[in-house]
Amino acid sequence: MEEQETQPQEVKVVPEASMTFSPLDLLFNPRSVAIIGATPRENSVGGVITKNLLTKFKGKVYLVNPKYDEVNGIKYYKSILDVQDNIDLAVIAVPAPAVPKVTEECVKKGVKVVIIISGGFSEVGEEGAKLEEELRRVVQNRIRVLGPNCIGVYNAFNGLDTFFLPEDRMGRPRPGPVALISQSGAVAGAILDWAARRNIGVGLAVNYGNKLDISEAELLEYFARDNRVKVIVMYMEGLKYPGEGKRTLEVMKEVTSVKPIVVYKAGRTKAATGAVKSHTAALAGNYEVYRAMLKQANVIEADNLTDAFDMAKALATQPLPRGGNRVLVLTDSGGMGIQAVDALDMRGLQVPELSESLQEILRKQLPPLAVTRNPIDLTGSATDAMYKFVLDTVLPTSYVDMALIIALMQIPGLSINLGNYIVEARRFGKPIVVVSFGGNEYVAKFESNLEENGIPVYHAPHRAAKALWALYEYAKIKGAAKEW
Repeated sequence: MEEQETQPQEVKVVPEASMTFSPLDLLFNPRSVAIIGATPRENSVGGVITKNLLTKFKGKVYLVNPKYDEVNGIKYYKSILDVQDNIDLAVIAVPAPAVPKVTEECVKKGVKVVIIISGGFSEVGEEGAKLEEELRRVVQNRIRVLGPNCIGVYNAFNGLDTFFLPEDRMGRPRPGPVALISQSGAVAGAILDWAARRNIGVGLAVNYGNKLDISEAELLEYFARDNRVKVIVMYMEGLKYPGEGKRTLEVMKEVTSVKPIVVYKAGRTKAATGAVKSHTAALAGNYEVYRAMLKQANVIEADNLTDAFDMAKALATQPLPRGGNRVLVLTDSGGMGIQAVDALDMRGLQVPELSESLQEILRKQLPPLAVTRNPIDLTGSATDAMYKFVLDTVLPTSYVDMALIIALMQIPGLSINLGNYIVEARRFGKPIVVVSFGGNEYVAKFESNLEENGIPVYHAPHRAAKALWALYEYAKIKGAAKEW
């Protein structure tokens, strides 16, 4: 998946003493990282993080563990206080009872921000809650904290990766225009693995766990300022502290005036409420209250994570519709076209019948059995040239604001070149999504060509319809569309 415009360049952090960085700048773009609990033991939490940072991170890495002096020629420090250089970020992966002590050492060292991977705090009950309060007293606004009970940060642009899931279990997405904020670490890992295997560009991801300090509101503000991020996806379970809802609402409203936020709120039912509390010590609350808050904040709400990323793909790559909610449906399968019309109508989008004069132009060039009303059905005799002719004829008109194209590459008259014609149709400045279905080599090449050139592809009409709905909803939010 590519951005609508040019790919943003990597933000490089220059290690000059005169430069100052905010704590969240150092959370995502540190010049130096210390791993407290580093270890050469493969497939352990500290071992995976150690390997990630030593092999991929572009800054300096310091390993801290009193059990080791040197391993494979790499020095280990007994304490972070033994490191002579400045440390921007510390990653803490030690047993929970030791966390307050090593955090205090980070404060003494002058570290600006820590990621506490360790679990065993308020999410496990009363004893863990007491330990979290002890940690809070240590912090006392002297250092910024992500976590505890989190897997931290993934930055595809600079190689910062504290996700402790091995790469053969969790794929890492390529740099791209989507940022992910997840309250659950396991969900974050699963999402990144899913995105990596579908070539979806997720440049930045963060899991904040119990949010002792840094919360989703502050992370939203940070991503709003990052020009590499085109759309923010959030997996949210619940809020935790008094006044947090109001603050989150205010920030969301500010951010959505700049870029879209897509949220999947889990814990919607009474049955899930207890599970949420035992997971990250958050409160699921009444879903209808959350739903009203998200609507008021101009957030686009998804029903599941697949929908969230379907919407994000379109929002990151397509222009917003400028006129209204009218969709051209162009297909080579009448059955798939009907499914698309149903899905669009259920989302409040229109599939208007084209004027008789425009249909007459189409009929002169299309086969006698082709349906020209909209949806336009080219039937099983479709060719690349027919698709091109329809797009070049209908998209420039004022009859439609968006296009949903269904192309089943099993039809013998279609070739890989069809993708080039669809990409060329971007010149009309209207959102385009494509439905493709199947597994042969033509399908794979066709889909790859489209995705690499910024046209999102979906494997079912209802998924493409939801993506167009998200574009229209955000167009209304931005004031670029009007009701029809």
